[in-house]
Amino acid sequence: MKRYIVAALAVCMLLSASLSHAADKVFKLGVLSALSGPTSDVGVPYSKAVMDCVKWLNETKYVPGWTFQAENVDYAYNAQQAITAYKRFTAKDKIMGLQGWGTADTEALTQFVAKDKVPTLSASYSAHLADPKTAPYNFFVAADYSTQLRGGLKFFRDAWKESRAPKLALIYPDHPYGKSPIPAAKDYAKEIGFEIVGEENVALGALDATAQLLALKDKQPDFVWVGGTTSSTAVILKDAQKLGIKTTFLTNIWGVDENIFKLAGDAAEGVYTLQTAAVYGADVPGMQVIRRITKDEPQMTHYTRGFASMLVMAEGVRRAAEKGAVDGPALKAALETLRDFDPMGLTPPISYFPDDHRPFMSVMIYRVEGGKFVLKGTPSLPRKAEWLGK
Repeated sequence: MKRYIVAALAVCMLLSASLSHAADKVFKLGVLSALSGPTSDVGVPYSKAVMDCVKWLNETKYVPGWTFQAENVDYAYNAQQAITAYKRFTAKDKIMGLQGWGTADTEALTQFVAKDKVPTLSASYSAHLADPKTAPYNFFVAADYSTQLRGGLKFFRDAWKESRAPKLALIYPDHPYGKSPIPAAKDYAKEIGFEIVGEENVALGALDATAQLLALKDKQPDFVWVGGTTSSTAVILKDAQKLGIKTTFLTNIWGVDENIFKLAGDAAEGVYTLQTAAVYGADVPGMQVIRRITKDEPQMTHYTRGFASMLVMAEGVRRAAEKGAVDGPALKAALETLRDFDPMGLTPPISYFPDDHRPFMSVMIYRVEGGKFVLKGTPSLPRKAEWLGK
């Protein structure tokens, strides 16, 4: 008899849980991922983090009464494919939010998401995407590319001891992503006293950068900015080592990650990289969650940012739900109420404003030392109105 009672109770509990879950409202989410194509090396871990976070949000009931339902599409870093997927998301799935990826596709979708009122958190950190006047429904969880580069230049200029101006060269892909921060870099470099001595393009899928580096070698730059991804950075670093080029390399947020050690070997030693999220294993609350989810398998810093991006969107949903409505305009308004919101330490505290979607104005500068990332500085810049969108 007891056995039947226990079985009946178990069935009731399962039925109750099922009914509770069925009663949840559903937040439909589109996810555009680069699981293939030229940025898949960094796109895969970022996408995995977004989806892992969705699962964690549902398991923990982060937004009471709501379940997140995500449709993940590999658009192969092709802007036209991204537009096609987005149109399907909005027509068929009726999404309420979008987790995006690259610069070209995010820029291409800016007017679409504004017209459809679909709040979008992407992994493109182009400065103009933080300006609500031109991109009202766009957000992200890193300092924009221009702010990052300004922070890096400030860090090196402040440490410069010689009487002459430090010499700077720029290497980046001829692509919207690569070109995005260059005008700001040139203006700010001149403003704080750098001499710009060269500018070269190295494609994201490049297998050789010898010609571009030879063009810079005689100019003897003290610092070289690299604005590609880890795979192209590795090519540049190895070719620079072969050519005997002595300079300090600084990469953008996608230019160095945990893959650099196997791709570039000892040529990576001493390279600096700009980051805006905690590296794996950092002593922050969110890392405990990530380590549990990933069964303590090390993840890239891109994973950390992907997780934070989804967490911030969920916080917007939570705040909108508390006010009684969750739709595009309500979610946008809720995100714009964030003031020093702490995504469990995974990024610096985040603040969005109705007239300024820059999340913060600081950057973490790491240096590769002995196969590890060593934090060297966290320069912070003022939230200048004239820098918004530039």
